[in-house]
Amino acid sequence: MLRIVDARTGHLVEIPSVSRHLLSICVHLAAGDSGIGMADLRALLVGDVLARTAELHGLQSRTFLAVPDLPSEQAQALDRAMSALGVHPPAAVGSHHGGPLRAAADVHVDASGIAAQDAVDGVRADVGQVDPASRDKGVAFVPEGTDPLALRMLMLGHAYRTPVTVTGTALDEAGRRLTHWRQLVADWADEPSRPVPADLLRHAHAVLADDLGVPAVLDMLGTVAARADVPAGAKFETFALLDRVLGLDLAREVGHQHRAAPGA
Repeated sequence: MLRIVDARTGHLVEIPSVSRHLLSICVHLAAGDSGIGMADLRALLVGDVLARTAELHGLQSRTFLAVPDLPSEQAQALDRAMSALGVHPPAAVGSHHGGPLRAAADVHVDASGIAAQDAVDGVRADVGQVDPASRDKGVAFVPEGTDPLALRMLMLGHAYRTPVTVTGTALDEAGRRLTHWRQLVADWADEPSRPVPADLLRHAHAVLADDLGVPAVLDMLGTVAARADVPAGAKFETFALLDRVLGLDLAREVGHQHRAAPGA
């Protein structure tokens, strides 16, 4: 069973109810007058990872988006941001006044306390502050030329309830790590396939089921990459499997490696 901390009680709660096999998630965005901000993007990522984790554990999921009424250009910017960050499109989008979205949700992922006002059913998962970029609204959430998934990597490296600081240096570091992992995955893809080691699979399932322990998964992958006792084919399958949750497009370079000619 998946468990997540209910922000109203501070206790871990099992989701969804034992009588159903469909997880319903409602992501509440603040989206102020100046548009979508980093806190909104983080809430979108948390909802996306929760849905992906549910599916890894054999559950179906549906994600709904509750946002203020946005001008068309801001709505388009939101769509572009979700696409760039690898966020799966929601099943439905409604305003904050759309009561049915709240009533149907098992989990409310909240960017800034909106859900706290009137969501009475389901678990409330509050997303931690993003600093200082939470004050910088707009479309350009990463510098030009930066892979948007570097921002996803940076955000996922922090427990979703804790604050995170987005800086150019932090984005560069996340981008370098992402590029390195993609190169490794492309190299491992040339080796004979091997199953994901059972102990790694159990650990990944356990930490993801325990309040979305994505940072622990990233740490585990970093350790696996350096382990000499894990065959390259098993490393590839481990990274490929867990990327279903991470959404980092880790297999992007498979088939596109340009090896130097012998003697070059």
